[in-house]
Amino acid sequence: MAAVITPALDWAVADLAQPGQRESGDRSVVLPTAEGWLAAAVDGLGHGAEAASAAAAAVKALERAAHRPVVQLLRDCHNSLIGTRGAVISVAAFNTREETMTWLGVGDVEGRLLRAQGSAGPRMESLLLRGGVVGARLPTLVSEVIPVRRGDTLILATDGVRSDFLDAPLPPLPPRELADHVLERFRTQTDDALVLVARYLGAA
Repeated sequence: MAAVITPALDWAVADLAQPGQRESGDRSVVLPTAEGWLAAAVDGLGHGAEAASAAAAAVKALERAAHRPVVQLLRDCHNSLIGTRGAVISVAAFNTREETMTWLGVGDVEGRLLRAQGSAGPRMESLLLRGGVVGARLPTLVSEVIPVRRGDTLILATDGVRSDFLDAPLPPLPPRELADHVLERFRTQTDDALVLVARYLGAA
């Protein structure tokens, strides 16, 4: 469990390895960029040491290229993961000057943006996932740009978390408590599981 508050982002991660495994193949990245912040959740295929190795390679690639547009970022990850088991990855790039979030997912790392109370328009937005495996079968990559406002909350969850969390009424908790809540309530127990929660706080 990690929780960090920055001028633009309040974020936390809750994760657990599959029961019986010594290490998890699910990893996360949250990094500052020139435009704002990058947040990503990575699920190395399968579980155990090989999944963890693929996820670690993806994290290194994300860290190296965090400044790049998300489409190019995932292409870079793909090239870095060739020869590994591969991974599924969802990324979100916050631009604090333009107050936008650009997100893109390959595979089944679910993404949901919960709008702050009082926001106009839909209460939530869902990440459109594209089938494929980074490092093996990369689909056509098309990112989506959506506006964000102070208090909007991003949730990324790997497939060790049941997807019905997307339809559940989630309590208005701080990111650390919300990540714990989603993991505890919706974890499958049959795979590694990771929940990343990032609340946008606006430009510094």
